[in-house]
Amino acid sequence: MAAALLIPAVHAEAKATCAHHTTGTCAAGKPHPKGASAKCKDGTYSYSKTFRGTCSRHKGVKYSYK
Repeated sequence: MAAALLIPAVHAEAKATCAHHTTGTCAAGKPHPKGASAKCKDGTYSYSKTFRGTCSRHKGVKYSYK
């Protein structure tokens, strides 16, 4: 039963690290290249410091990492 209580806490923590205006799925807890802030819908990674314009020329944000 303790494991069942631990899983939602980890999931909630991962969601908390993504921006509230994320257009893609929050995947903060998933493996990704160091420093990447998002994975674009065309499969490329974004290392942008701000959300505005992230993946704008790559079909939009698929996953957000922070």
